Amino acid sequence: MTAQETKDTGPDLTHGVTLADFGGRKMLRGHVGDQAVLLARVGDEVLAVGATCTHYSGPLDQGLVEGDTVRCPLHHACFSLRTGEALAAPAFDPIACWKVERQGDRLFVRTAAAPTSRPIEAASSDTPGSIVIVGGGAAGFAAAELLRRRGWPGQLTLLSADADAPCDRPNLSKDYLAGNAPEEWIPLRAVDFYTANRIDLKLSSTVSRIDTDARAVIASDGSTCCYDRLLIATGAEPVRLPIPGADRPHVLTLRSLADSRALIARATGAKAAVVLGSGFIGLEVAAALATRGLAVHVVSLDAQPLDRVLGVQLGAFIRGVHEAHGEVFHMGTSIASIGARSVTLGNGTEIAADLVVVGVGVKPRLELAEATGIDIDRGIVVNEYLETSLADIYAAGDVARWPGGANGETMRVEHWVVAERQGQVAAENMLGARKAFRDVPFFWSAHHDVTIRYVGHAPSWDEIRVDGDIAARDCAVSYRKNGRTLAVATIGRDTAALEEGRRFAAAG
Repeated sequence: MTAQETKDTGPDLTHGVTLADFGGRKMLRGHVGDQAVLLARVGDEVLAVGATCTHYSGPLDQGLVEGDTVRCPLHHACFSLRTGEALAAPAFDPIACWKVERQGDRLFVRTAAAPTSRPIEAASSDTPGSIVIVGGGAAGFAAAELLRRRGWPGQLTLLSADADAPCDRPNLSKDYLAGNAPEEWIPLRAVDFYTANRIDLKLSSTVSRIDTDARAVIASDGSTCCYDRLLIATGAEPVRLPIPGADRPHVLTLRSLADSRALIARATGAKAAVVLGSGFIGLEVAAALATRGLAVHVVSLDAQPLDRVLGVQLGAFIRGVHEAHGEVFHMGTSIASIGARSVTLGNGTEIAADLVVVGVGVKPRLELAEATGIDIDRGIVVNEYLETSLADIYAAGDVARWPGGANGETMRVEHWVVAERQGQVAAENMLGARKAFRDVPFFWSAHHDVTIRYVGHAPSWDEIRVDGDIAARDCAVSYRKNGRTLAVATIGRDTAALEEGRRFAAAG
C-alpha cells in the first residue's frame, strides 16, 4: 500500500472529532491536509503522532498501544506517543508529533510539534571518553546511532569488515534480491550521516586482536583504536561445506550487500539456480530468484522445509507456496558435487545450474573474543546487561548468548531485530544505564506473497496448536512445551503477533 493510498484515511482532524468517533478503540486514524495522523488514547489524554512507521511505512493505527507507546504491526518498531522518538528498532527515525486542542467535547489537530529525544539516564558518573564498536551489522550500527542520538559527545569508532556502510540486511534476500527494491533503500544511513555525527566509520577493517591491558583494538593493518568501553558485535558468517566444486565462481553465499550484488549479477542471464538449504535464507533466496524468472531447485537434507523451526504442518504449507511459483524441492538429500553447468545430488540426480547458492546457515564469529580470553559457550557469554566476563567489554547481536530463555536458560538467536535492540541496550549500558535486556525475540520472513511473523523462542516443543486456517493464510501457530507457550508464528494476523509479544514480555 502506497503513501498516496493511505494518507487521507479517516476524518479531517482540523475539523475535529469526539471520543465517540474512536468507537471504543484506543486509536483513530485521520489526516491533517495530506499528512496521516494517529490519535491515541492514553488514560484521560489524547495524543497525536504521525500514523506511518518510519521503517517500512507500516500503518500504526493497526498496531498496538502499550502505555504511552505504539508498536508497528509489520516489524514491531516502537515509538513514543509523547515525543515521536523511535524507542526500539527496526525504526530509527522519529514519527511526527502533533498538538491536540480541546474545545468542549471536540478534539482538533492543526499544528505539528517537533519530535524530541530523551537523554540516557546514567547510573554512574564514570562516562566513557571513547567507545569502539567492532562490527558494522545490526547491533553495531544501532549502538552507534543511539549513542549519538542521545547526545553522547565522546570519540566513537565503528570498525566494519564490510566494504559497504551498514545496510538493511533482511532486504538482501527479499525485495532487493528479487529486483523489487532499489539500492538506495538498502543503506541504514547515508555515508554523510557518519561524518555529520562524528562516527569514525572504518570500512573493510578487520580486527586482529584486543589488548585489554592497553585497552586498545588493533586492526589487521596495524592501526590502533583505544577504548574506555568496547562493544563486540562481530555477527555471523555463512557456513561453507566441503563440496567438490564449491570453489567455482558461480557458487555463492549471501550475507553482505556485496554478496547480494554478486548474486544479482550472476542471476542476470542465468536460466537455472540450485539453492542448498531450506531454512529462511535459502527459501527467501529461492523466492527472489524465481521472481527474476530463473528455474529454481531447492536441495535439503531436511524432510520438510523449516520443520525444525515451524513444524511439519506450517513447513509443508510454505513449501506449497514456493512450489506454486514453480520451485522444485529435493528433500532428504544434499549436493554431492558441483560442475560448471550442473550439480549432482547425493541420490544421483543431476540438475542444471548456472548459479548455486549455499544457504545452510551461519556460525557466530567468535575467534576475536576467544583470543581475548572472554568466556565462550556457543557464543559470547553475557549477563542481562550484555556485559562479557571482561570489564568494560560488551557483546551484542548474533555472537551474544544471554540469559533470556525459558526457565533461566541462556539463548543465542540470529534475528535482525534482536541484534538491533541489543545494540541499543548495550549503548545505554556503556554509558552507565544498567538496563537489562528483556526484549522478546521477533523476526519476519517473506515467501512470495506470504509473510510469517514469529515472536518468542522455541528451540523445541512437545505440542503445536493451530488457531485458524493455515491454508487460508489466517492463523496463529503456538509452540508449547510442558504446558507453556514458548513462541507463536502468525500469518495474516499482525496484531495478534504484537499481542503475543506483549503477553510474553509480561510473563517474563
